[in-house]
Amino acid sequence: MFAGFDFDVIERSLPYLFREGMVFTVTLTALAMTGGIVFGTGLAMMRLATGVSLAPLVWLAGAYVNLMRALPLVLVIFWFYFLVPWIGGWLIGARQTIQVGAFWSAVITFTMFEAAYYCEIMRAGIQSVSRGQQSAGYALGLNYWRTMGHVVLPQAFRNMLPVLLTQTVILFQDTSLVYVISATDFLGAAAKVANRDHRLVEMYLFAALVYLVVSYVASRTVGRLQARLAVIR
Repeated sequence: MFAGFDFDVIERSLPYLFREGMVFTVTLTALAMTGGIVFGTGLAMMRLATGVSLAPLVWLAGAYVNLMRALPLVLVIFWFYFLVPWIGGWLIGARQTIQVGAFWSAVITFTMFEAAYYCEIMRAGIQSVSRGQQSAGYALGLNYWRTMGHVVLPQAFRNMLPVLLTQTVILFQDTSLVYVISATDFLGAAAKVANRDHRLVEMYLFAALVYLVVSYVASRTVGRLQARLAVIR
């Protein structure tokens, strides 16, 4: 079955694949996860806000989440890749577009896109916390934002941690879509080697194996964490 399979091309390409491709993928995943959780948590708090004065925030956050979740990620990547330089130039008053680059364009794209999904996860986590906790915060004289930050969110994060990590595994897989803007992630690096050495089968099978192993290990870790948190509760 593997009579014509060239293992040597994989061995020769390992330093490039992991030093260039995997570092790009992991860095993008980490930055987008961090930014997405922070921004998504803010969106979740906005969506759950009550009161007539906060109604515009509720509507704005809901519109943003629904818009992002209704669009294909590939389309959003294209949009941000071409629009971010124009928007950045307009914000700083430059006459020409600013040079953002594929990496930072991808970071902004995935942060903004994943924030919509992290928002819904955090919203469910916040709603899983007893309303008595929020009432206790109000009784202590805390306002809505302080009650969320000091009382509700720490409990919500613990409840939603396994789901947040599962979404991060999906984010890790989705980073392969940056090939549409010619960014060199792990899959992009494998594709370049495959086209250079005319070894598409070997490189794409190896890339699939690496994604499978990383995703499986991460999923098992999430499962163990979920079981441990269930015992604690």
